[in-house]
Amino acid sequence: MQHERAQFTHMEDGTAEDWAIISREFRTHYGPYLPDRILAHLQLLEGDCGGFAVDRLSHSLQTATRAWEDGQDEEYVVCALLHDIGDTLGSYNHPDIAAAILKPFVSEENLWMVEKHGIVQSYYFFHLLGKDRNLRDQLRDHPCFERTVEFCARYDALAFDPDYPTKPLEFFEPMLRRVFAEPKRSMYVPALGRK
Repeated sequence: MQHERAQFTHMEDGTAEDWAIISREFRTHYGPYLPDRILAHLQLLEGDCGGFAVDRLSHSLQTATRAWEDGQDEEYVVCALLHDIGDTLGSYNHPDIAAAILKPFVSEENLWMVEKHGIVQSYYFFHLLGKDRNLRDQLRDHPCFERTVEFCARYDALAFDPDYPTKPLEFFEPMLRRVFAEPKRSMYVPALGRK
């Protein structure tokens, strides 16, 4: 199928008609399919163990399963599912990748939890690598610090059990689709005729 295309070769030469084409394309082909792309990327984590007892997909599913079984709401569970989605693309800053994906769709509290979980969970292993395990204490005064400590302790740090009865990705798909159905905040939302 042939799609309309803008005519400019430099953004400063774009017209209102060009940007109308781009906005329509986004609304019909990019925005609605974001959950599909996220699910596809999660599936890329299958088989990648990185030295852990379970692969990265299993860890993500197990973290989300534990949060769901503990009664956390859907947004929180989706954050648990996606917290390590950046492991393979952002090996040195994986929490930032997950936070960037989630930012338009989740609360500030859940966003901070995902963004900072890497430094907070370092408590469990940094001392074994010759690093300061209390590095997370620099975040202690933030209102979401204890929430993030709890996320790591109850769901993330113990989600490496090959025998844990973990829900499959299909179980979480409807939740993911609901969370990503409509952005809560984005500088692009008004330009796309939403909210």
